[in-house]
Amino acid sequence: MEILYHGHSCFELIDGETRLLIDPFLAPNNPVAKATAEDVNPTHIALTHGHADHVADAAPVAKRTGAQVVACVELANWLEELGVENVSDPNLGGTISFDWGSVKLVPAWHTSTAPGSSERPFSADLGVPLGTPAGLVIEIGGLTIYDAGDTCLFGDMELIGRRHGVDVALLPIGGHYTMDRHDAAYAAGLIGAKRVIPIHYDTFPPIEVDVEAFRTDLAAQEIEAVVLGPGETATL
Repeated sequence: MEILYHGHSCFELIDGETRLLIDPFLAPNNPVAKATAEDVNPTHIALTHGHADHVADAAPVAKRTGAQVVACVELANWLEELGVENVSDPNLGGTISFDWGSVKLVPAWHTSTAPGSSERPFSADLGVPLGTPAGLVIEIGGLTIYDAGDTCLFGDMELIGRRHGVDVALLPIGGHYTMDRHDAAYAAGLIGAKRVIPIHYDTFPPIEVDVEAFRTDLAAQEIEAVVLGPGETATL
């Protein structure tokens, strides 16, 4: 199985004919992405929450490709109102199964608001709250992938790791809007995965971070950091 990183928190998990696109945020909305919404052709889409930097391209891509979307119920219903037809709407703890594996929603500590105006994309006055944010536990290609989503550090990450036997964890490291690299390194230890892919960093000035220092912190715990630049692919 391969992972293709589009920058920020947007990536694709590719296993045979299956292409699972997570949190579509592509060029030109995403200033570091190489691909546009016209360049991706997912079979499935999964969303962690409703912020613009995670769903800006979700509806256009889903409507163009017919990809099945998995999102928390309020976010799923919002997408349906935008004309997305193939939507699954679990809540936390819910699992959507496919012939290639599954997507399960687990807790994340953050906020979730529909995109507002282009000037104020996170405004609760211009956009509306869309339920709870989530992390994703994904079973694909014989691996368990845990995308923590946008979150701070919280103790139940250990429970998620113990419950699901995570092979690869995708953790935000940029700080400011999520946990920073120090908390992410601690989270990696709680989760127990042997490989971690850092996400949600270096897209905008407030979340610039020393990713090599994060790699060093993980190496001290005998955890491998798989650091990808936008447009790069790794085999998992």
